[in-house]
Amino acid sequence: MTDRYLEDLEQQLVPEVEDRLEAEWLAFTEGRFDGAIFSPSRSRPCPGALEWPAVSVNQAQADLEAMVLQQYGACASQLARGWGGMLGVRANYGTGIMPSLFGAELFVMDESTETLQTTIPLGAAAMEDLVAKGVPALEAGLGANVSAAGRRFAEIARQYPKIGRYVHIYHPDLQGPMDVCEMLWGSEMFLDLLDKPDLAHRVLDLVTETYLRLMTAWNDLVGVASNDWAVHWGLMHGGKIMLRTDSGMNLSPAMYDTFIRPYDERVLAALGGGAVHFCGRGSHYIASACAMPGLRAINLSQPHLNDMEAIFQATVDRGIKILGLNRDAAEAARGAGRDLHGAVHCW
Repeated sequence: MTDRYLEDLEQQLVPEVEDRLEAEWLAFTEGRFDGAIFSPSRSRPCPGALEWPAVSVNQAQADLEAMVLQQYGACASQLARGWGGMLGVRANYGTGIMPSLFGAELFVMDESTETLQTTIPLGAAAMEDLVAKGVPALEAGLGANVSAAGRRFAEIARQYPKIGRYVHIYHPDLQGPMDVCEMLWGSEMFLDLLDKPDLAHRVLDLVTETYLRLMTAWNDLVGVASNDWAVHWGLMHGGKIMLRTDSGMNLSPAMYDTFIRPYDERVLAALGGGAVHFCGRGSHYIASACAMPGLRAINLSQPHLNDMEAIFQATVDRGIKILGLNRDAAEAARGAGRDLHGAVHCW
């Protein structure tokens, strides 16, 4: 069933349109964009001949070919609308991928919510045993599903040359070391960081080592381009990894430096640098985050919860890009006379 849709997507891709968009993104990523706010679009819409079937989140979780239709169908829709994002697909199994490797039970949302599955924490009492067991099998939990999706996507890239060239296979949602630690430990973790710091560091070390092994296996499976950039959520960013630091909003700057930064730095160093995403407030630790070697961009989802001047000073003033910023926040900064240095992207 999927072949006819993939063949249509292959015909839908127009190299001169995609090459031009990629060149614009590359100029922005490399600091050669000289406008106020970077907000590209395709030079023209490129509709396909077929209407792709609707695939629910839960259907895609349960069936690999449904996952193919969901991921590549989104690319077809973006081309038809002339959207300005880079095209990409991922093994879209939610935030619970890493916790599931360690035995965390899946929690599947009701079909009507159209929301990705997550996992149930193992709890604080399980952490010592978790460390004693060491790095889990990478095919445990959702790991086998992730690998199967990677193999399928790589097969499609080989079979369809234009899809292989223009639809980027980007890494699954592995969160970041601290976020995974919280998902395994539960909310007790925030007190235990103070009461049991040695155990916290041992869990974080284990999670980070597992993270790097899984990312290495993923990169080997799908192939990693030699260029110094990657695609994530339609965004091009320098480096190869998009880390998440959502748990950081609950920690002080000193605790960020103790429990998050060393492990994020380790991932960035091992994987060729990259970007960091965070939800909630991050302006209290942003200067420390942006001092990490290899950090090339940030993506924040709620600028109204942040001191944006602190964000701008730590990022665009230092050549670090902001990706996917809410346009109202960017325009408000410009209206107040704030120089964004051509380093802010908005949809």
